[in-house]
Amino acid sequence: MLLDKIRITNVTNKATQSPKKHSFYKGYALFVTKTLRTPLFQRFLRWLLIKENIDKRLIEEVQIRVYPFQKKNGNNLAGKWNQRGNISIFPKSYEFYGKLKARHGNKIAHSYVKCRARATLIHEILHAKYFSDEERVRRLTKRYFTLYAKNPKTEELKSIVSTILFKQ
Repeated sequence: MLLDKIRITNVTNKATQSPKKHSFYKGYALFVTKTLRTPLFQRFLRWLLIKENIDKRLIEEVQIRVYPFQKKNGNNLAGKWNQRGNISIFPKSYEFYGKLKARHGNKIAHSYVKCRARATLIHEILHAKYFSDEERVRRLTKRYFTLYAKNPKTEELKSIVSTILFKQ
């Protein structure tokens, strides 16, 4: 269903980006794409669309962006949905990931990237129905993501990942 709508896009020309950062962001995008395409998560998304009565035609494509997007207030954007049905998912910064990895280790950092990508996609899909109700979308995102993470077939969700992701 959404599997064939997920693709990597490199909209921003980051020619000045260091080769190390470019390699990191390219790998991050590939990792996120693979994460979102897993059969278990795709089945969960199908269930979510049915449960929330969201027409799958409202989602035209899911773009995995290679580079982060910084808003005017300085905060990074995790994802974006527009009324044309395009969902964009952006990575965290190279610096953020480096600090996370140094503080919590590689396993937690990888889990965080997977969890963030899944939660972001759930969040943006919910915007297709509740586009003007951010508080409701956030509440439902947390509920549905927690439900997905509790499935015994998913990898164990570490409390530190949940804390970082939802800033509890």
